[in-house]
Amino acid sequence: MKRNYLKNRFNTKAQYKILIVLMLLGGGFRAHAQKGLRVLPHINYCAAQAQKTLSNIPVSGNNLPRNIDRGKTNWRYVNSQDWCSGFWPGILWYLYEGTHDEKWKTAADKFTQELKPVSEHSGFDHDLGFMIFNSFGNGYRLTGDSAYKQVILKSADSLATLFNPKVGTLLSWPAMVKKMDWPHNTIIDNMINLELLFWASKNGGSRHLYDIAVKHAEATMHNHFRPDYTSYHVVVYDTITGKKIKGITHQGYADNSMWARGQSWAVYGFTMCYRETGKAEFLNFAQKVADVYLSRLPADLAPYWDFDDPAIPNTAKDASAACVTASALLELSTFVKDKSRARIYRQKAEAMLQTLSSTAYQSHHVNDAFLLHSTGHHPAGTEIDASIIYADYYYLEALLRLDKLQHAKASRHQHKSH
Repeated sequence: MKRNYLKNRFNTKAQYKILIVLMLLGGGFRAHAQKGLRVLPHINYCAAQAQKTLSNIPVSGNNLPRNIDRGKTNWRYVNSQDWCSGFWPGILWYLYEGTHDEKWKTAADKFTQELKPVSEHSGFDHDLGFMIFNSFGNGYRLTGDSAYKQVILKSADSLATLFNPKVGTLLSWPAMVKKMDWPHNTIIDNMINLELLFWASKNGGSRHLYDIAVKHAEATMHNHFRPDYTSYHVVVYDTITGKKIKGITHQGYADNSMWARGQSWAVYGFTMCYRETGKAEFLNFAQKVADVYLSRLPADLAPYWDFDDPAIPNTAKDASAACVTASALLELSTFVKDKSRARIYRQKAEAMLQTLSSTAYQSHHVNDAFLLHSTGHHPAGTEIDASIIYADYYYLEALLRLDKLQHAKASRHQHKSH
């Protein structure tokens, strides 16, 4: 009876099959999910690792941690113009939030201020969300410092200059227009940068920023996905007609493969878009892209760098995709009305964090990062099976989100008992 009811809720046999797989898999994690992951020790672990990094950072020159390659022990540092520049100050803000220790606030402010020049170049980069919202955005959220707010608003206006109204999306890689002959390209990663526009539109910026973010998300939803809800990495558009020319990859295995981190950006991005807009189509889409990702995961729930690499299982994992997805699923679980599906998303997220918090993935015995086994750009041969700063950022974010959910549940139980 229940299966017939469920079957009627889904449009295709493929979607129905995915849900059944998720329900069966969900049961396997029920026991430990009910017990709950103890979050505080893992937040303390991140603080201890970050303290090591803080103690070793160069006094001058490039000083923003980006990655530690496999077999190496020291961070590679970048400057404020690198797309990963906002993750380190973001981690410091999260540590301040998670520990309430003022030393993290002081350090977070120091590295956040280094990114201020980035906001002063119009149309500087499509990744202004990663750079500015992770740093100044978290800083403003936790301190209310109006100087941070002005930088965020200026950055949102800068990002908006990359919007092409004919196409309906933000331009992702300006350099690729000539280099690859891509008239207008948009990458799935850009979904995350929309949060900067949404926030600015509600906190003193133009309503136009909200409209740009919605149009970008809608165009991405219609053009960036295959019939099975797996994502292309890049979509190239014609700037004259606004039409899609082709869907391709840049960092994935092949044009038609499911690049793990790209799919994780989609899960996170459409979940965030629902939070910011309340539009049901974004919530439904977030579930579809999440379900296909979950249905194809290996047993430990940490994906290989691309789900379609024929070398699996003898190829690199991507812990960063697991971190992004775990954080996204925790939020998605709070929006989904169907309690059984919400429970599966929550259990899966906790199980992912359990894997990431295991000795196989923790990096304290190897280097000063939080995690091992992330992959950046496999086709280019860079950051393969490495420690990467954005994996650490989303891992800590997911821990904090889980901590809040656990405290909210405990509070509800306490309230009921009274």
